[in-house]
Amino acid sequence: MPDLVDKSILKSFVPPSALNAENFQELAGKTFVEDVPAGKAIFKEGDADRQSVYLLDGQAEISSNAGENKTVLAGSDIAKHPLVNQQPRKHTATAKVDSKVIRIDSDLLDILLTWDQLSGIEVDEIQVDEGEDEDEDDGDGDWMTRILQSKAFLQIPPANIQALFMRVQEVPMKAGDAVIKQGEDGDYYYIVKHGKCKVTRNSKTGSELTLATLGDGDAFGEEALLSEAKRNANIIMTTDGSLMRLSKEDFNELLKEPMLSWVTNEEADALVQNEGAVWIDVRLESEHKNASIEGSMNIPLFMLRLKAQTLDPDKQYILYCNSGRQSSACAYLLSERGLRVHCLKGGLVERSSG
Repeated sequence: MPDLVDKSILKSFVPPSALNAENFQELAGKTFVEDVPAGKAIFKEGDADRQSVYLLDGQAEISSNAGENKTVLAGSDIAKHPLVNQQPRKHTATAKVDSKVIRIDSDLLDILLTWDQLSGIEVDEIQVDEGEDEDEDDGDGDWMTRILQSKAFLQIPPANIQALFMRVQEVPMKAGDAVIKQGEDGDYYYIVKHGKCKVTRNSKTGSELTLATLGDGDAFGEEALLSEAKRNANIIMTTDGSLMRLSKEDFNELLKEPMLSWVTNEEADALVQNEGAVWIDVRLESEHKNASIEGSMNIPLFMLRLKAQTLDPDKQYILYCNSGRQSSACAYLLSERGLRVHCLKGGLVERSSG
């Protein structure tokens, strides 16, 4: 059986080095060292393997049918990044000497990065007005009114809103009930119909930190659904009340997809050229510096909350990442703020190198 990669070596690569300890351990436990003898292909032009391949030891010759040719040495700055990471492959990589590589499932890596970065902004998404009168109760319509007045719902087709109100389920809650537990899979999107709850997160020492308070009309739970992630906080009722919940499938159909505008490479380039749209790379700064779309600005997903207010509401933005997963999560969150955003279909790895 092949050996697992040395964690200190894996930590030197981008973007695995950016993962938090828990997600890094998850990746390390699935990453094995592969020996590649001199002259053997590491991957071939035209392959669609959905893998990020890193050179641990030796040398790789990178070539293409277009006549490109270069050599990558293990330990060099360029080798800290995956070898020419486009899909389908536009190059062939061949071991020039006996070499060692690791192959990381690109979707797994992308999901772990998205979990990581969304966990840093979830609490900021759900702050409420501290001046709110806790005893105020405008009746059953109050939660509906607050939801319908949000910027997010202004972009949802009326038929979807009608379907949403038909599909949500009311769930009575008691003070002390745990609605969401940190580490669980995301299964529902919630709206507080009546009552109060608190957002907490478990610290590494085992203590529980209270981060925010939610009240009537506040929604929560979308981050885990957007990124296919584990819940990164606890939601606990502090009063008796009731919640309205929407299943993951209904959330995706009625809320997420209508707020996402996917564009092809050709459509994106036309928007930039003809309408002044701006590219935003939502990957890590180190990934952006290594390979990015010319003229793009870099706002990593975890910085989104801080930087969103600097974006011009009169402009259109095209978001991209490696696969489309991080950019779709970003696009939903920016759309909630009324910004006009699009996602690059297939992400950077499927964008033509030409």
